[in-house]
Amino acid sequence: MERRVVVTGVGLVTPLGIGVEESWSGLIAGKSGVGEITRFDTSDYATKIAAEVKGFNAEDFMPKKEAKRTETFIAFAIAAARMAIEDSGLKIDPSNGHRVGVLTGCGLGGLSMLELTAHTVEHKGPNRVSPFFIPLIIGNMAPGMISIQFGAKGPNSSVATACAAGAHAIGDAYEIIKYGKADAMISGGVESVITRTGIAGFCAMKALSTRNGDPQRASRPFDKDRDGFVMGEGCGMVILESLDHALARGAKIYAEMVGYGMSGDGYHMTSPPPDGEGAARCMQAAIDDAGIQKHQIGYINAHGTSTPLNDLYETRAIKMVFGDLAKSVPISSTKSMTGHLLGGAGGVETVITALTLTRGILPPTINLDNPDEECDLDYIPNVARKADITYAMTNSFGFGGTNASLILKKYFA
Repeated sequence: MERRVVVTGVGLVTPLGIGVEESWSGLIAGKSGVGEITRFDTSDYATKIAAEVKGFNAEDFMPKKEAKRTETFIAFAIAAARMAIEDSGLKIDPSNGHRVGVLTGCGLGGLSMLELTAHTVEHKGPNRVSPFFIPLIIGNMAPGMISIQFGAKGPNSSVATACAAGAHAIGDAYEIIKYGKADAMISGGVESVITRTGIAGFCAMKALSTRNGDPQRASRPFDKDRDGFVMGEGCGMVILESLDHALARGAKIYAEMVGYGMSGDGYHMTSPPPDGEGAARCMQAAIDDAGIQKHQIGYINAHGTSTPLNDLYETRAIKMVFGDLAKSVPISSTKSMTGHLLGGAGGVETVITALTLTRGILPPTINLDNPDEECDLDYIPNVARKADITYAMTNSFGFGGTNASLILKKYFA
C-alpha cells in the first residue's frame, strides 16, 4: 500500500541569507545575492562574480573542533538539516532512528579541499596530505555526517546527478517513504564550488555570465540579454514524513509531495535537445505520477539558469507539455536571485516551492527587463505575485541529460 508523503520541516542556507525567513524575504523582495567573488583573486578570470553565502559560521551548527575540519558543503548540509529538523519538531532517538533516513544530492563535492590537497602534494609532498582528505571530498559524506550528528540510521545515500541532484534526492526520498522503507527522511541538495578550479572550469565552457560590472543584474533568466549562469552555493533541506507518522505526532505540514518524474535526454553532454523533449517527458511523468491533469498546476519553479539555450529549450518543453495552457501558468526562476547552486538547486527550490503553497506568494524572476521573443510565457517578471494555488512543480535538469521534476500539493487537513 502506497503511503502519502508530506513536508514537515525546511532549512535553507543561501546567498540571500542563513535560514528560511531571511532567504524567503529576500526572494519575495526581489533581492539579488550576486556580487564580486571574494574567495580568491579573479584578475585572470573572464567571470569575476558569483552568489556567495555570506555570514555563515559553521560553529553555530556544530562543535568548534568539528567545524574547523569540515568541508564547506558538508557544513552547509548539516546546518540546513539542523534547521529543518528543529523546524519539524521531529525527535530522533534510539527508538526510531532506524526508521529515519538521510538522502542528499551534490554535484561536485569537496572541490576546495581537492584543490588544497593537490597544491600540498605538488609543493610539500604526499606525506603532508591530511587523513581527512578523502572523507571530506566525497559527496556522500554530507548524508553520512547528518546521520552521525542526529542519529538517523535508516536509509542513507547520496545522488550525484549534476544540477538535478537535489531534486533527484528528494524524489528518491519521497519514494522510500511512499513504499514503506522509512517513516521520515532528511533530504535535499547542497553545493559549494565557488573555487579557482570550479569557476575556471565553467569559464572554459563559456557557461558563466561575464556581466562583471553589474553583478546584481547578471542572472537574468528568459531575458534577451542573458549571457550565462551565475554560480551560487548553499543548501536546501526538507523533512519528509509519511502522513500518518506526521499526524501521529501532531506535526505542522507545509505541503504534500505527490509527483516525481525522471527522464534522460540521450542527446548531448551539456546541452538539452532543442525541442526540450527530455524535459517535457520528465514533467509529464511527474504529472502522471501525481494523478492530476496539467491544468491543475498553478506554478512552475523553472530550472531557468539564465543561459541562452537552457531557458529557450525549457520554454519549449513547457509548451510541449501544457500546450494552449502554457501561457496561463505562472513560472519563475529563483536562480535570478540565488544564482545556480548546481547540485544544491533542487533542494533550495523544493523548499521555495513548498513555501509558495503555504504562504500564497510566488517569487519573481528578477532582471527580466527585455524578454526574449521566443521565451514568451508568464515568468512573473520582477515583482512577486500573490496567488492561492493547489499544485506546484519544480524542475531541475543536469549535464549528461538527466532530468527531475517534483510536484507538491497544498495540504488540506
